[in-house]
Order: sequence, then structure tokens, then C-alpha cells
Amino acid sequence: MALRLGARGPEIAELRARLARLGLLDEAGDTDTFDGSVDLAVRHFQQERGLSTDGVVGPQTMRLLDEARWQLGDRALSFTPGHLMRGDDVVALQRRLTTLGFDAGRIDGIFGKQTDAALREFQRGVGVEADGTAGVQTFRALERLGRPIVGGSPDRLRQHLQLDALRTGISDKVIVLDPAHGSDEPGHCVGALCEAALMSDLAVRVEGRLAALGTSVLLTRPVAGPATSHLDRAAFANDTGADLFVSLHIDACANPRARGVACFHYGVAPDAGWSHSGERAARRIHSAILRATPLPDCQVQHKTWELLRLTRMPAVWIEAGYLSNPDDAALWADPVFVDRLAAAIAEGIVAFFTPA
Repeated sequence: MALRLGARGPEIAELRARLARLGLLDEAGDTDTFDGSVDLAVRHFQQERGLSTDGVVGPQTMRLLDEARWQLGDRALSFTPGHLMRGDDVVALQRRLTTLGFDAGRIDGIFGKQTDAALREFQRGVGVEADGTAGVQTFRALERLGRPIVGGSPDRLRQHLQLDALRTGISDKVIVLDPAHGSDEPGHCVGALCEAALMSDLAVRVEGRLAALGTSVLLTRPVAGPATSHLDRAAFANDTGADLFVSLHIDACANPRARGVACFHYGVAPDAGWSHSGERAARRIHSAILRATPLPDCQVQHKTWELLRLTRMPAVWIEAGYLSNPDDAALWADPVFVDRLAAAIAEGIVAFFTPA
């Protein structure tokens, strides 16, 4: 159940305590009311963590609040398939390993295979048992090394090298297209226009253009198939070894004046937890859409949404207009617009893989 301004109950006291421990409330207090101070603290946390800043504590905000309580050394860390450890302590470990020259993967706070491999390599190098568990001995080894002084960002440099390896043209690439929702979950609807069906149509049109260029294109669900979870969609893309993941959506808003297109990539801050390749892909696709359609520019933005965080390859989330806006809805009712949008998305994907 989501918690929001005005809510009351014992769970609010726990929420206040978590926010207080993070320094976002002056004190936890003993009140069980979600008041204005809690709302502001939640919004501050959401903005800081790359979430939608709506003041509502849903599953994702609660999950990140739980992750934020861990500091490096509070618990032993290890790779546990099927139940990956997450937290700010994992972020700290990934950052330390990366700074020391070990490839821990993207700094995202998820203890996956790449972090495990980097940790074992570090343990072998410092003479600690290479068991893949960051425990007391490993923490002591990290402490003995102190904080190395380096210039630049090793993570950013590594990502740019990986991006250069991708930019060899579109023909040999694997692209995963992710049409939002599904047959059992229509998403936003206005009259006969429903997000799930529109995104299926858009995905098929993009697929056709890319396939004609010799690209392998996979969809996360059949055109008329049911919706699947973000975890399953990310796992599908990861298992296929995709080179790019593109999730297709239309937004809606209580304010009917809201309209335009936005593209999102994974990111917390440019120097930590940031997908530079995802940002580049988002900018290429976003620019192509703006050139080809009359949709207003809602910018390229960074978020820590689960689907962007869990995918191991560059990932882009497109919100192509607002069905709640009469002008955007009229565009989506026009097959010519949909075709131009599909061509633009394909063009942006091609541009992302084009050699510099």
C-alpha cells in the first residue's frame, strides 16, 4: 500500500524513523501522521535518488529507503543468485573497487556477477581468501589501502571504452523493444486509444525498420501477449545479451495541458551510478523524435526506475506524449504520426551505433 500526505498509522512512525536516520527529518518524533514535513523529506529523498518526485511512498521508494540504511561494513556482502544484495554499502564497495582499477560493472548498488568477479580479483591481489564475500578481512584490506587519490572517473572511462566497442554499425546488433503493459493491463486509455495496443503497434513498426537493416530485434512480450513484471523484462533482455534496450510508453497526467516527449536513462549522479551509454542512446533517439514529430521537448532525464537499473546494457525509456492531452491524443489517432515516430526511433537507434 502506498503512503502519502495525510496517511496515518504505525507504518508512518517507521517511515519517519528511516527519514530521520538519513538526516532528512530533524527528529523521528512519535507521531503516526504523514504530515507536510514528511512529504518534503520524501520528495527530497526521491529527487536525490532519481525517482519520480511525487511524495508518494510506494514499493520502489520504500525499497530505496531500505537500501539507504546500509553503510559499508554493516554486513557481509556476497553474490546470491536469485536474491541479489542491494544497498548503499554495495554502492560504496563498487565505487572503491572501481577506483582501485577493478571492473565492478555499473555502480548501481546491486551485487551481481561483475561485482563478485571484481571482488574476488581484489581479494586475490591483497592476499585475502578469494571467496567472493566482503567481510571483516576484506573491509580491513580496503581500509589499509586508504582512499586512493585519482583523477577523472574510472567508471566513466570504462563505459566509454565499452561504448566505442558497440559503435560498429547496426547490422550485427541485438535490440530488445519493450512495449509497455499488455493484453491484461491496457495502461493509460482515452476512448479507443489504449497504451498497450498503441505500444505494440509502435514496436512492430520499429522492428520492421530495424530488421530491414539486418538487425536482430526481440520483443519482451508478444504483440497481444499479457504484461510481465519489470524484473522479468529486464531478465529477458539480460539473458539475450542485447546491445540496447528500448522501453516504449505513453504518459497521462491529471493536468490536460501536459504534453510532449521525454526519454529517460539510468542515473543517480554523473560521477556515480550513471549509464553514460544509456544517456547517449537516449539523446540520439530523443533528437530524432523531435525532428520528425510535433511533440514538444520534455528533455532527456535520468531516473533510477527498476527497469533502467536492472538492465545490464544501455537502456532507454521513451514517454512519447500524453494521452490525457487532446493534441497528443489526436496525434496518436493518426497512423501517419505513428509511422513517423517509429521511423524516428529507428533512426535514433541507428545513430547510436554509428561509428564516430
